[in-house]
Amino acid sequence: MNTTLPEEVADEMGELLTEYNSKGKKTLEDIVEFHVRFEKIHPFQDGNGRVGRLIMFKECLKHNIVPFIIEDDLKMFYYRGLKEWNHENGYLMDTCLHAQDKYKAYLDYFRING
Repeated sequence: MNTTLPEEVADEMGELLTEYNSKGKKTLEDIVEFHVRFEKIHPFQDGNGRVGRLIMFKECLKHNIVPFIIEDDLKMFYYRGLKEWNHENGYLMDTCLHAQDKYKAYLDYFRING
């Protein structure tokens, strides 16, 4: 995946945060789209995916959306979804929704309102 040049990272991150924060109520799609853009900026030497997925988890909690974890069995679908986002965002959305369903099952099992 082509990523932002190092000297452009600060400006790109600033633009991304400004756009995202200007939205009112966030939806799951807003959060996933932010994640895709964040990953394409690639601001860190290593750990972008982990940091980006942690941000998605936090944003879901912040906006009262059931969070999710991309477990190993979904990683290939997740990577495909990132790669294809601009052509078909359904791949990544479906992967996130599936992961969300799995997480919701954990919440239900432990009788935690999600």
